[in-house]
Amino acid sequence: MKSTPSLLTGIVLTVLAGSIFSSQDALGKHLTTLIPVVQVIWGRYFFQTLIMTTYLSATTGTRFLKARHPYLQVARGAMLLAATTTMYFALSRVPLADATAVMFFGPIVVTILSVVVLKETIGIHRIAAVIAGFLGMLLILRPGFADIDPALFLALAASVFNAGYLMLTRHLSGEADAAATQFNTTATGAVLLTIFVIPFWQWPDLPTLGLMVAIGTVGSLGHFTLVNAFSNAPASLLSPFLYAQVLMASLLSVALFGDPLKPTMLVGTAILVASGLYIWWRENRSFAAAARSDLTKAG
Repeated sequence: MKSTPSLLTGIVLTVLAGSIFSSQDALGKHLTTLIPVVQVIWGRYFFQTLIMTTYLSATTGTRFLKARHPYLQVARGAMLLAATTTMYFALSRVPLADATAVMFFGPIVVTILSVVVLKETIGIHRIAAVIAGFLGMLLILRPGFADIDPALFLALAASVFNAGYLMLTRHLSGEADAAATQFNTTATGAVLLTIFVIPFWQWPDLPTLGLMVAIGTVGSLGHFTLVNAFSNAPASLLSPFLYAQVLMASLLSVALFGDPLKPTMLVGTAILVASGLYIWWRENRSFAAAARSDLTKAG
């Protein structure tokens, strides 16, 4: 069991990571006003991969190039690329806070996919949480109101792709593939985007180029922070604190872009976060009960 200081360090680093990822999205949203969205995504992936390759080469040699499950690693990278692409196109159209809130529909999607794909069984409590989360997401989308922006559905698509990314990450987790998983997080996307960005390329001025480097650097910093957080405490304990990203996104949305926080968005986000936290709590409770049962049988 982790000590209280280690758990506290993990919590602080997780909250910090969520804040860094919100800052990265805010930077990406600003860049979409200066250069094509595809080029923004390329900047994030290319420079993050460059930094990650340099770091892994220095710490692991060439071990990060060898993966036990290369096809799953590519599929995982493709899922993240799809999530990033749909999210950034959404950010170019809708407030940062709204898009981030919809993205956190992901835990609900993971629960749904665990039933549909993995054939897991869930009880009435988690079914109720899924329904509540869906209603919260509908409030954020504001169906039936004239001001709904279709771009929010891109953020919803991003949450589905992100759920697939998280499921593959969970499947590939383990020390043996850790370096390969870190490298392949953005490597696949960097290669594909370097080809795909050519027709959309606009030569950036020096300040814009600096921001493109910065978005990749911030992404790397967020990743390292989260990895360090999970080295101090289990991911199952720290995951709820990633919701700090929603709060930070709301603050940045207002402070940097002057976006209004609409009542439907605030209520929907509260319901969505509460549903995600409840699902996390039920999963950990079920896991703890199963562990106790195994110990009893072993005894």
